[in-house]
Amino acid sequence: MSTTDYQPARVWSEKKETGGTWGSINRPTAGARHEASLPKGKHPLQLYSMGTPNGQKVTILLEELLALNVQEAEYDAHLIRIGESDQFSSGFVAVNPNSKIPALLDCSTTPPTRVFESGAILLYLAEKFGHFLPKDPAGRTETLNWLFWLQGSAPYLGGGFGHFYNYAPVKIEYAIDRFTMEAKRQLDVLDRQLAEHRYIAGENYTIADIAIWPWYGSLVRGMVYNAAEFLDAGSYKNLVRWADEIAQRPAVQRGRIVNRTFGEPSEQLHERHDASDFELRTQDKLAK
Repeated sequence: MSTTDYQPARVWSEKKETGGTWGSINRPTAGARHEASLPKGKHPLQLYSMGTPNGQKVTILLEELLALNVQEAEYDAHLIRIGESDQFSSGFVAVNPNSKIPALLDCSTTPPTRVFESGAILLYLAEKFGHFLPKDPAGRTETLNWLFWLQGSAPYLGGGFGHFYNYAPVKIEYAIDRFTMEAKRQLDVLDRQLAEHRYIAGENYTIADIAIWPWYGSLVRGMVYNAAEFLDAGSYKNLVRWADEIAQRPAVQRGRIVNRTFGEPSEQLHERHDASDFELRTQDKLAK
């Protein structure tokens, strides 16, 4: 049936076979699907995640904090394999009832504090440790402007453009055109902002940069969706300049590979429990 023949039913019902990369795990209901407890490591901060752009936000911030010698930011990063429905375990749902990575458990408090939604985790950690969020009202507000911009905009890039351009089992011209237009508009928003500022929220590196880079920095550098040429990413010169600068930060290079299970083996660290894990990882360890 062509897309022009489709008419929505009066009441929607779930189709058993939806196809696509994530079709087998999508359901219209929330809650746990199986019983399983979450692992616990030795550090107060327990992160349950996968190295997608949303997951990278948190591990990059934690590595940036450790680079500043904030020892309390030491963390255990446990791998949640979203393609295998780990996010629907009873243990994970107890930390994040929305069943999305990343999720953080701060065991330095009594009782432990759960934090879910990547933007909320960034804000929580920035406030907890006093870094990467300006203390002056104007700087703080501008940083939060862009943090919330990202939280609202990225679903159009990932669930919209990325899905229909890269993952959908059927290429739908209308959907690709609609979300490509929005993705390019967002790139232009960032490019215009970066024409006047070194970093997203001004002249200082903040959680706004840490939130936005894994999505839009990776996009223009050809690291997600294989779409840089399609989007003419090189034409956003200010954005490319910023993306390349952020990519050179050692903490970013470490954080972006934590809980990563795809790509080159040298860019994967399935779990992180100590700083030495970056040096000790081997092909044999990655295969486990």
